[in-house]
Amino acid sequence: MIATYRLVNDVTEATDGSLYFSVSSTKFDLQNLFLDVLEAKPHGQLLKFDPSSSQTSIVVDKLCFANGVALSKDEDFLIVCETWKSRCLKHWLKGDEEGKTEIFVDNLPGGPDNINLAPDGSFWIALVQLISERWEFVHASKAAKHLIATYPSMIKRVKGAHRKASVVNVGADGKIIKKLDDPDGKVISFVTSAFEFEGHLYLGSLSSNFIGKLPLI
Repeated sequence: MIATYRLVNDVTEATDGSLYFSVSSTKFDLQNLFLDVLEAKPHGQLLKFDPSSSQTSIVVDKLCFANGVALSKDEDFLIVCETWKSRCLKHWLKGDEEGKTEIFVDNLPGGPDNINLAPDGSFWIALVQLISERWEFVHASKAAKHLIATYPSMIKRVKGAHRKASVVNVGADGKIIKKLDDPDGKVISFVTSAFEFEGHLYLGSLSSNFIGKLPLI
């Protein structure tokens, strides 16, 4: 029997062939993913597929929109992004802390989307603006959430700005090393992925028809 998932988001492969992947929401599908933002409840999961047994198991449950997934350089821990909480969690795979989940980096200046391992063992995380600053009060108002969910045309007004780009480089210790911004989207906007290769940072965007390339050296 093949399992089906409502909203699978990202996947990474370990050297032993195991696949770790995120399910952003077990309640809402892709067409209604913004309702997950409004409800702001932990419907996400981090799962593992074991190729030796063909079994899938839950690694971390009740995540707030599980998004990007990345293994550490030594594969001793795994990072998963919780977009709606503007933070990333660390799940230990080896060592004395094996099986433990803790906060890796918190209070990010945006919602973490995709995350990729850098050659030096740090991580590049793309940040997105989920809700427009003028509408941030909706999370504290059940009436506002109900109104927006009832009239989907209002969602366009509530969504965060897509005219800017932001990525952060975070060390293996969870400390932010640098932050790169294009606040007005003059070069590239709505960046959802950043990948470092041979001294350059490659940027993927959902609103641009090209891949950005930024020299780091």
